[in-house]
Amino acid sequence: MKVRDRMTENPITIDLNACVSDAFALMKEHNFRRLPVMDKGKLVGIVTLGDLNKATPSMATSLSIHELNYLLARTTIKDVLPLEQEVVTVSPDTYIETAAKIMRQHTVSGLPVMENGKLVGMVTETDIFDSFIDILGVKTAHTRIDCYIAERPGTIGEITKLFGDKGMNIINTVVYFDERKKRYKLILRAEELNCDEVLAELKQRGYEVESVIVYKESI
Repeated sequence: MKVRDRMTENPITIDLNACVSDAFALMKEHNFRRLPVMDKGKLVGIVTLGDLNKATPSMATSLSIHELNYLLARTTIKDVLPLEQEVVTVSPDTYIETAAKIMRQHTVSGLPVMENGKLVGMVTETDIFDSFIDILGVKTAHTRIDCYIAERPGTIGEITKLFGDKGMNIINTVVYFDERKKRYKLILRAEELNCDEVLAELKQRGYEVESVIVYKESI
């Protein structure tokens, strides 16, 4: 799955010289927490709700409502945008897992999507979460089996063949290295809710089944 499959196309933006109150209004209207900042058609940064809140006087201020409105009307995005902000972007063809890694590395919750020098979308942490939910196939009833596997060719093929021989459909499989046990773990989700026969054969062949969870309803 790629970023283009999940991104919000033609994202709403804010001009570098727009006032803070306009940014607040856009975020409230569209339920956003961040806006790409443009200057003469060029992406120059991302302004977040946190950035705007930092520029807003606290509730304990002695300023009147008229003075507050005047101050917000005079304060521009340029005034609150973090200095020398590094604009981290991805392309529409970036894989979702790569975008997730970039967000983690840079501690950001959203990335502008650029193509041929133009802003074409935004991908957020919510988009990433939804993507992984779909990729992992946890929306339907299924059996989840966690087991440790040997690091040798053909292991996954051997396991999936056991299910195939029983006429059972596998929704997905995920393999990762368990740093705690220093072993590879396989997470397999089967459409069949009764996997007792396959589980018995897995154990007979020496596989360490750590857990089995049956989800009788969609998650």
